Amino acid sequence: MQQVKDVMTRDVRSMSPQDTVLLAAKTMEALNVGALPIVEGARVMGVITDRDIVVRGVALEMPMATTLLSQLMTEQVECVFEHEGLEEVIAKMQASQIRRLPVLDGAQRLVGMLSLGDLAARSDPEMAGFTLAEISEPARPARAGVS
Repeated sequence: MQQVKDVMTRDVRSMSPQDTVLLAAKTMEALNVGALPIVEGARVMGVITDRDIVVRGVALEMPMATTLLSQLMTEQVECVFEHEGLEEVIAKMQASQIRRLPVLDGAQRLVGMLSLGDLAARSDPEMAGFTLAEISEPARPARAGVS
């Protein structure tokens, strides 16, 4: 049975809650990623995604050069452990509709990230497709008056 450590991305770049949104956006662009873990000391404090930046920052016209990640990051972060089996982790991703998860070691230190892309590239592609379908249940927001 495959474990998270078999397919995760290692050596991920993390940011501090005191870093700016602009620095995070530039880092995402340079690394071609859509999410960065926010770490203080050895503890994962949150995650910042490209969507967080747009919906919580740009849409509210927050100054990107001075707004701290602590102001926009998602704090309630689901994490997984590197020794967990992929089947149970995929079930977590589906249940919580999460596409990316920080991966921790036994001492709860960040050791990687697990994404749908990792699943597609390094595990069973059919499993990745099924996982994506389950995670991507469409939202139906009220869009009246929005162009």
